[in-house]
Amino acid sequence: MPELPVHVIVAGAGFAAGLVFGATAQRTNFCTMGAISDMVLMGDRNRFRAWMLAIAVAILGSQALQLLGLVDLGKSIYLTPNLGWAGAVIGGLLFGFGMTMAGGCGNKSLVRMGGGSLKALVVLLCLGIAAYATLRGILGMLRQPFEAATNLNLAPLGIARQGIADIVAAGTGLAAPGIRLALTVIVAGGFLYYCFRDADFRASRRDVAAGLVIGALVPIGWLITGRLGADAFDPTPLASFTFVAPIGETVQYAMTFSGAKINFGIATVLGVVAGAFLSSLAAGSFRLEGFADAGDTLRHIVGGVIMGAGGVLALGCTIGQGITGMSTLALGSVVAWLSILAGGYAGIKYLEAGSIAGALRAVFARG
Repeated sequence: MPELPVHVIVAGAGFAAGLVFGATAQRTNFCTMGAISDMVLMGDRNRFRAWMLAIAVAILGSQALQLLGLVDLGKSIYLTPNLGWAGAVIGGLLFGFGMTMAGGCGNKSLVRMGGGSLKALVVLLCLGIAAYATLRGILGMLRQPFEAATNLNLAPLGIARQGIADIVAAGTGLAAPGIRLALTVIVAGGFLYYCFRDADFRASRRDVAAGLVIGALVPIGWLITGRLGADAFDPTPLASFTFVAPIGETVQYAMTFSGAKINFGIATVLGVVAGAFLSSLAAGSFRLEGFADAGDTLRHIVGGVIMGAGGVLALGCTIGQGITGMSTLALGSVVAWLSILAGGYAGIKYLEAGSIAGALRAVFARG
């Protein structure tokens, strides 16, 4: 029996991890947009704490892999010396705003599609096309000069990576590994304290389970691509869970299947949908869902397009930057994550107020 190509092994493992991700998100209602919405509109922080727990677990697991020499996070897209601060800010704001229009981020849309939502299918098609157009298509002609003009190359400053530990080390002369270990303990410990100091969160097994499982899948993703994909002749790029660019690649893969090569990102996208589908069938919650009216349709289409373009600019989504990128302790990921939070807050206020002007008044009144 011939040996399977490495990319097929990596894709198979990615699909299996995606199954777990999709089933977990569907069963626990893990949703980053919903987390912001619950917090802003109802004062309920349980789902937000589940997201914070996922970040903490992802940081601890990913930094442990780095410390043990099992993966080199410096090979990921998050730790290049090219700091795309403007893309992180603008793209993050766009993505956060877009996900409120679309009723969920890329991850949630995949889960909703697995549960029977035709609305999510339309969102994913719009997101995927916009992402691919921004990454490699017509919108890329605008993105590339924008990035060339705004990205900050840290290498001439003697900083090899945009990791917070590397930047601090360059400024203080201290050893980066020691700073990274201290940051891991402080940041992850702070998130864990924020989560578990709340009695309601501690009592919510669903939210605790969501944070633990989703967070643990990030270092598993690093292991799949970094270890299983470590082929001497055709190594798999180091990556973990992220959904914007992979959704675009999945749309392209579906149209050119015979000449395309499946990768970790495409496999995880398919796995999440399949996992959510199986979980919804098992729970008896699978239902076909359509649009309410033309306004609902337009809002979801616009939200999907904005998410696709913004996610590429920001180098990720609420999962790609908000958990996976954060697990590398990269400065750009922190900026993108905070921008996504701000964009999500503005989007919720827009839906609440019914206009941009009303949303701005609400944002500035709170500030």
